[in-house]
Amino acid sequence: MPSKLAKILFMSRKFYKDITKKPPFFEIADDVHSPTLGEYYFIMTEEQMLAGHSQQYHFDEEGIPIIPSYIDVEERKMIYYPISIGQYGLAIWNTYLRTKSEKDKKRFLNIADWFCNNRIEDEKLGAYWLTDVDKPAYQIFQPWKSCFTQARAINILLRAYQITENETYKKISEKALTPFLFSVEDGGIVTLLVEGSFYEEYPAKVPVLVLNGMIFALFGIYDFVRVHPEHREAKEIFHNGLDCLEKLLSRFDLGFWSQYSLCKANFHPEIDPATISYHLLHIVQLQAIYKITGHEIFNEYAQRWQSYLSLWNKLKMYRIKYRALKKMKRL
Repeated sequence: MPSKLAKILFMSRKFYKDITKKPPFFEIADDVHSPTLGEYYFIMTEEQMLAGHSQQYHFDEEGIPIIPSYIDVEERKMIYYPISIGQYGLAIWNTYLRTKSEKDKKRFLNIADWFCNNRIEDEKLGAYWLTDVDKPAYQIFQPWKSCFTQARAINILLRAYQITENETYKKISEKALTPFLFSVEDGGIVTLLVEGSFYEEYPAKVPVLVLNGMIFALFGIYDFVRVHPEHREAKEIFHNGLDCLEKLLSRFDLGFWSQYSLCKANFHPEIDPATISYHLLHIVQLQAIYKITGHEIFNEYAQRWQSYLSLWNKLKMYRIKYRALKKMKRL
């Protein structure tokens, strides 16, 4: 297990980077409605990924991204993290859209093939991917599914299908919707709330309710709806999640900042504010989903959270975040 000093140094570096380096505001894609999938909803580049915007990317001999496990994981190692593989895959896709080169097309299809070759598939839950690294902050100590992983797979596989017409990509993308039909207790990725269906980035024994993971899930499902507008089940999954997000959005607002999650487990802090990077990500995600849906609530909260970006609010957030990290034993 990393020492307390190692954790403090790691989190201090993240804090310094958060305060001194302005994370990129991603540009929103122009086309978010047509059945032909172009740029992802906000435009990520390989340069941004490699500059350490979100992860420390390394690559295996096939060009598949691998990243180090997080600081609070007992066994520090390089891992295949499906969410990050999909993230970098979308950056490669954006490169391919610019260059139209066979080399970049092949690099992108390598990512799509990784998702094909590393899926688990069964009659009940369809196709899904497991992340084999602990998440101690949420008491997850076994390989886990994720709505975020499912969405990334759909994002990648549908784009691969459209440039190759390979039916395998299409079929797996459809099967990747199935875990959105089952609760976490039944092996799926849904927490059923009074407000509706919340899609879990971290399906733990208690609801975690991570905001950015939920919105990323909706982006993946919406990709499927765009390509297959007649697919009743996909549309139902999308609208159920969208309705739930609208009803819960006010609970993510702290009045001066946004929350990362709404987890209320006794081992978790009562308030879990987003870091600066995640707060900025929330704003861009809300701008994108407003462009997709036209629902004014998302525009209102994007503008409100943009207005929170004062130095005083950042310092206030980090005072609370420090206590939250201590509660989660990440410091």
